[in-house]
Amino acid sequence: MWHDVVDLREFYESRRGQVARHMVRRAVRSVWPDVKGQRLLGLGFATPYLRQFMSEAERVLAFMPASQGVMHWPQEGPGLVSLVEETDLPLPDYSVDRVLLVHGLENADSLRGQLREIWRVLTGDGRILVVVPNRRGIWSRSDRTPLGWGHPYSAAQLSRALRDNMFTPTRTERALYVPPIANYTFLRSAPAWERMGARFFPTFSGVVMIEAGKQLYAGSMKPAKQRRLRRPVVVSLPQAAGRMHRERDED
Repeated sequence: MWHDVVDLREFYESRRGQVARHMVRRAVRSVWPDVKGQRLLGLGFATPYLRQFMSEAERVLAFMPASQGVMHWPQEGPGLVSLVEETDLPLPDYSVDRVLLVHGLENADSLRGQLREIWRVLTGDGRILVVVPNRRGIWSRSDRTPLGWGHPYSAAQLSRALRDNMFTPTRTERALYVPPIANYTFLRSAPAWERMGARFFPTFSGVVMIEAGKQLYAGSMKPAKQRRLRRPVVVSLPQAAGRMHRERDED
């Protein structure tokens, strides 16, 4: 089930959402410290985390799924967001270097279709970074934030989902240890929560994020049965025409 784009925007405009954005954005940046000259695509609702890359990436785009809805971004200048079907991205093969998937996998109508489409548009050495609610974290247990909706994942479950769809996990990070309480004292102490959580109870982070690369030799993206059905049949037109004439003469 997709969260509505209006609800997502309101969350990130709230004090709790701003703290969450800051903590997760810092972790995203630690995974991708340099994207100079890269083509970067944000999927789901990734716009709160894309601005930091705009000054160095060659191009930054954002796609939002039709089931979620779309909003203009950035507020200043031409829009860089498009409304798309999650399993049919309007991009050619091997066209982007980095894909940041936020508020996407846990809400996907077709997890396999979404990941296979991302595989298609990534370059050979491209990377995907998936950010999902942590199944063991407190944030996934509260439906007052977007992280409490959809299907949460543990690090092992997310890694398995990526491996099953022709990606090789390369790095795992965690973020957002402050409790999802709309209390100024708690939110103000978020950096301290982040340091303590990463050191003493990392498995209870609010989000899990895994970076993965493409398995280039994982086999065809389509089942063997479908490949057999799509195999072209060679027909000799002169022979076919001769057979038709003979049948007509016999009649």
